[in-house]
Amino acid sequence: MPIEVVDNSSESRFEILVDGKVAGFADYRLLPTKVVFTHTEVSPLYEGQGLAGRLVDHALRVSADTGLRVVPLCPYVAKYIERHPEFANLVDAPDHDTAN
Repeated sequence: MPIEVVDNSSESRFEILVDGKVAGFADYRLLPTKVVFTHTEVSPLYEGQGLAGRLVDHALRVSADTGLRVVPLCPYVAKYIERHPEFANLVDAPDHDTAN
């Protein structure tokens, strides 16, 4: 079963596709120098398969490659960064632009 992660910028979210169908997503808000991750969700049909981790890992790598700081308002993204310290240098604290 092919798995792919894409940036669906028109919906402001990264999506993980399984056999071409959306199995999960990570919502974000894009600011000039930051990406604010607000919510991550995986369909119950795909839970327990490591898809959320693959999704967030990809999203963080894209953020790093594009030079964006990351504001992890989503608890899953925050916990993922905590467990993967190689992404800690991307983290920016929430401010008035990111809290809304």
